[in-house]
Amino acid sequence: MIRLIYGGSGSGKSEYAETLAVKEGGELKYIATMIPWGEETEEKIKKHRRARIGKGFETIECYRDIGRLELNENDTVLLECMSNLTANEFFGDGADREKTAEKIVKDIKMISEKCAVLIIVSNNIFDDGTEYDKDTLEYMKCLAEINTRIAEMADDVTEVVCGIGVKICR
Repeated sequence: MIRLIYGGSGSGKSEYAETLAVKEGGELKYIATMIPWGEETEEKIKKHRRARIGKGFETIECYRDIGRLELNENDTVLLECMSNLTANEFFGDGADREKTAEKIVKDIKMISEKCAVLIIVSNNIFDDGTEYDKDTLEYMKCLAEINTRIAEMADDVTEVVCGIGVKICR
């Protein structure tokens, strides 16, 4: 089963996804994709770690190539988050930007075949109206393609707004 949780920054999507994962049960795995680049990201990582305390997650830090992870068929996996993973793959050393979306979707399929439930958190970064440079626009286009392809594969898609999950129907 694949579940996509989508929302804007600060929407409550992480807490929503964590609660959903705990309800699913099984062995809880949290794939953390944010690279600790500096003080701001380190604080964000600490905040997310504090939020998971006592929920039973095993944290796996994996910034790229998530398809290689070893998982078990009874695992409930929370992948946090697609925008970080996409940036890591898209801007990383030796990256083939034109193949990033295909690679990530392939890795998602591989993970979903190894576990019982895969919950994927992704960001809505498309509504701010700001003008961006060419590289950022290419990254945004890649993330949009990945989100669309994951939504097509997903058993359900939920947008989180103000902490409230709104199911999206196909």
